[in-house]
Amino acid sequence: MLFITVPSVEMFDEKTNRFYKTKSQDLRLEHSLVSISKWEAKWQKPFLSKDDKTIEETLDYIRCMTLTQNVPPDVYTRLTESNIEEVSKYINASMTATTFTNKNMKPNREIFTSEVIYYWMIAFNIPFECQKWHLNRLVTLINICNIKNQPAKSMSKRDIMARNKALNAQRKAQLHTKG
Repeated sequence: MLFITVPSVEMFDEKTNRFYKTKSQDLRLEHSLVSISKWEAKWQKPFLSKDDKTIEETLDYIRCMTLTQNVPPDVYTRLTESNIEEVSKYINASMTATTFTNKNMKPNREIFTSEVIYYWMIAFNIPFECQKWHLNRLVTLINICNIKNQPAKSMSKRDIMARNKALNAQRKAQLHTKG
């Protein structure tokens, strides 16, 4: 979860010809499958794509991430560059100690929507409470489930022969025999 503070600013009201100061606003944000689902429902396009988001789409995603209740809509237009950078770092953080070292993993070119991720959750029996986790943590769990559910890789003839040779040598040594 990320906590940010949108600072107060001085603004001009053209109707009254007066300056006024807005209140600062604390926001509690969560980059989760729930947030992405809300955003995709509104924009009707995949959030997790290589395409750049417009400023309007980015601010709306921050709104979808917001857990704080009753936030005035103008707060999102007052987000500072520093606030947006902080949100971006949070979105890109791995949020897990798990790393993948498998060099044979091919990059997946499939476009992921929230429904695809929900499908994976169902397929791997991941409880729906996890939809509120940081998205990168959830995707890591899905990747682990996928790896662990792969069938055991069969050994080549060369590997089988090497293993058998080592086992035979070990047994000869244990039983003090020549063969």
